[in-house]
Amino acid sequence: MEYRIEKDSMGELKIDNNKYYGVQTVRALDNFKISNLTLPLDFIKAVTMIKMSAATVNVKLGLLDERIGDAIIKAASEILGGNYSDQFPIDIYQTGSGTSTNMNVNEVIANRACEILGGEKGDKQLCHPNDHVNKGQSSNDVIPSAIHIALALKVETLLLPTMENFMRLLYDRANEFMNIIKIGRTHLMDATPVTLGQEFSAYGRQIELSIGRIKGALNFLYELPLGGTAVGTGINTHKDFGKLTVEEISSITGTNFYQAKNLFEGLSCKDSVVYFSGALNTVACSIMKIANDLRLLNSGPRCGLAEITLPSLQPGSSIMPGKVNPVIPEAAIQVAATVMGLHQSISIAGSSGLLELNVMMPLIGYNILFMTEILTNIVVHLNEKCIANLTPNVDRCNDYVEWSMALVTPLAAKIGYDRAAEIAYEAYKEKKKVKDLVVERGILSLDEAEELFNPKNMI
Repeated sequence: MEYRIEKDSMGELKIDNNKYYGVQTVRALDNFKISNLTLPLDFIKAVTMIKMSAATVNVKLGLLDERIGDAIIKAASEILGGNYSDQFPIDIYQTGSGTSTNMNVNEVIANRACEILGGEKGDKQLCHPNDHVNKGQSSNDVIPSAIHIALALKVETLLLPTMENFMRLLYDRANEFMNIIKIGRTHLMDATPVTLGQEFSAYGRQIELSIGRIKGALNFLYELPLGGTAVGTGINTHKDFGKLTVEEISSITGTNFYQAKNLFEGLSCKDSVVYFSGALNTVACSIMKIANDLRLLNSGPRCGLAEITLPSLQPGSSIMPGKVNPVIPEAAIQVAATVMGLHQSISIAGSSGLLELNVMMPLIGYNILFMTEILTNIVVHLNEKCIANLTPNVDRCNDYVEWSMALVTPLAAKIGYDRAAEIAYEAYKEKKKVKDLVVERGILSLDEAEELFNPKNMI
């Protein structure tokens, strides 16, 4: 294996010459052997966008040699195009500012820029990871900005369109099922009738409201604290660097980011991400509710509610032949539980902004992007493998309505609550329909009973 020698302030190290990362990345790999979890490529690309934009701005400001700047931009473009994705191996459990990851990206870009400039990896005279790639920046303003950029773009391009499709399908199915009358249930006990469409309209509205919450929370992610450098004062950077770099990022992404109004807040606090995480936590609550309802409504097929039938996707048991389980809703409730737990960890991490810097940013970045990804994916699965092809069991719905004691409710207005309750208990004990019993006892005529207990009049 061919090695090169790279040096930093702590000394020299041998580095596999096939690697584009450098000495600080190697030190981090040695220091943080914890989880084998690494920050996702979305995040690495967001950091890379910052480096590309910074090089463009530093050249314009006359602070960086144009030839070096062009090499940095080209190297960054290659990373954004999908190259070198195996060169970012640092564990998420690292220094809380994300300095190791920031330097990892700086080193990969710098070493690739050296090659572009006709030199060899590690030649810091050609392109230096700190002096050139990181010029005008600190990990302390780059990493929180990258969290916002990566998250905003993922939400705009993936999560929101997916949830909007989910909402539309739920409302479509609600309209389709609006005339299918079924028994309502409160406390898991019989209640007055509803329609299957009314139940599904609640699910559609849940997702509609969640979309609104996400969009509202998304607005806070467009603030980027670039230009704050180490503590928010902007030490070692040009006064216009932050604003111009954010404008360049907006141009690259097509999203209207802007420089944070208070750079000190942008470095020391992650309240905007905590707030957004809360919106995702609410989505998880909605997903848990919808998925559990689907499981209950599908239960059976003979000894459960069986008011709907979910698509059969795979055998459900290794011992019971013919058993089919609601696998997509079960996956969904596991995703929801994971998101709820990750939101709690983000809440703790977000409150760890001691004095001028939050020191749990890699965890925050990993968790919030993972939450967004798995929510996006499970919504796709619920949409395509569950909601789109489930079928209502109309006869089963009708049978439950006919036999429900809750149909006695309108009778209370005629004969009083106590007497109506007695009728309900008697119908249950004698295993008779409420309608039949009141006619048998002479309380109502058959025509009166048919009218009073018509479930269409109760919805």
